[in-house]
Amino acid sequence: MSRLAVWSLRVALFSLVATFIAIIIVRSGALEIVPAVSTLGGALLMAVVAILLALAAGVGIWIEGYGGLRQAIAAVLIGLALIAYPTYLGVRAYQLPAIYDVTTDPIDPPQFDAIARLRPREANPIAYQGLYAAELQHTAYSDVEPEETTATPQEAFNAAMKVITKRRWRVVDVRPPQDPGATRVSDSRTSDAAPVRDGIIEAVARSVILGFPEDVVVRVRVTSDGTRIDVRSASRYGRSDLGSNAARVRDLVSDIDDILSKPAKETGPEKAPPPPHQERGRSARR
Repeated sequence: MSRLAVWSLRVALFSLVATFIAIIIVRSGALEIVPAVSTLGGALLMAVVAILLALAAGVGIWIEGYGGLRQAIAAVLIGLALIAYPTYLGVRAYQLPAIYDVTTDPIDPPQFDAIARLRPREANPIAYQGLYAAELQHTAYSDVEPEETTATPQEAFNAAMKVITKRRWRVVDVRPPQDPGATRVSDSRTSDAAPVRDGIIEAVARSVILGFPEDVVVRVRVTSDGTRIDVRSASRYGRSDLGSNAARVRDLVSDIDDILSKPAKETGPEKAPPPPHQERGRSARR
């Protein structure tokens, strides 16, 4: 029996258990983000070591005729299964721009207020990255655009809130839009109408596997033609979001549009009760 084959399987099983434990640690927030991710990285590195040991064992099995082929194959399969998704993410990180903040309005992006007070010091800056990031975003995600609708601000706000609630994101702050018909107290100099306050929803989403927090803000603003909905999604950690924020913004805008585009249910006229003579006819037949 090849000892390398035996040890390759042992290391592969160890890396499998360590990976699951590391994912639990990262998602639970039991450790700081850097040591938690380092633990996961170490577990994945052990998977690579298991593959190398299995390949070395395969050479001995082929040349010397040692046993342990099943152990070596199992170690390779486990190792490849563990590193397949991180490898895919690495390829995406190479292909996509190194940005972690995506918005439908790069010129005047929605601002984080309540969430800004929740972010730890080691998190990414809360301020938008600027026009350079906007150019990178437009090149990679040209389909990320605001939602222009003829719905009222309250209807758009309710639709956004409905989508966020359905996705079970943690809502941090809710500020409904101000009634466009509201007026401020007039004095001797002016009696202008009060400026319409934007509707704001701040929420925290989570990445699929590791559960990294990603902050989202939705802004509902009155325009001359109706209502405009802008969305901003930003990762707290990492210099590249691997396209997750763009996908989140795109899907959120699409779901809000689906709700607003549904026609209101029409209630038809109630059925009139049958004439009395028909009722008597039925009774007679019975």
